[in-house]
Amino acid sequence: MGCYDCCIRCLGAVPYPSLVSTLLCFTGMALFCGCGHEALAHTKVLVETYFARNIQDYVILASFIKYFQYVIYGLASFFFLYCILLLAEGFYTTSAVKQTFGEFRSTRCGRCLSLTFIIVTYVLAVIWLAVFAFTAIPVFFFFNMAQTCHNINILAETTPSINQHGWICMDARQYGLLPWNAMPGKACGMTLASICKTEEFFVTYDLYIAAFAGAGIALLALFLYVVATTYNYAVLRFLGRKGLRC
Repeated sequence: MGCYDCCIRCLGAVPYPSLVSTLLCFTGMALFCGCGHEALAHTKVLVETYFARNIQDYVILASFIKYFQYVIYGLASFFFLYCILLLAEGFYTTSAVKQTFGEFRSTRCGRCLSLTFIIVTYVLAVIWLAVFAFTAIPVFFFFNMAQTCHNINILAETTPSINQHGWICMDARQYGLLPWNAMPGKACGMTLASICKTEEFFVTYDLYIAAFAGAGIALLALFLYVVATTYNYAVLRFLGRKGLRC
């Protein structure tokens, strides 16, 4: 067998859907974990600087941010190891289906392992769908905040009186970031417009967008994993029933 045939044989054993899914999963989790961690830290600074005067008003938010940052560390480690396992399972099933190894057979244990990966990945995809929806909340908040600041700037250019746009506010309590008894809990008028011009605001907004995009990429990777593993499992079952060598 020549070098060309060996290369074709090796390339034929590569599980390309699983490989693409792994790269997407690594990219998505890197964005979600890295940007999400930093966005939470910046959010704490924004809230304690502009929306809450008493530390007791945002102690729950601060505790949530602290513990969720530890959860992010765990998510990054878990998905890294799980994606490696799924990629290895993809190599196993692809080699079996494409008859890469002459003496290799798909065993009942191997098929059960593939089925387990399908179920676990499907459950993770459903859970991550909820995480993806949850990640949209801070993006929605900062988007509304940016639009509100834009409206204030337009009114400031057209009306010289401060009272004309002083009633336009952004209330963090409405989004569940602070309790209803938090003071002031909101920013109004030119105070809100000045917040939107700070570098802290723009950095936090961009980080949340990147984390939201990362969560979407990771969700896409999980669905691709489900499709790839389901297809390989179905082929293994078919070959097993026919009594063919895998």
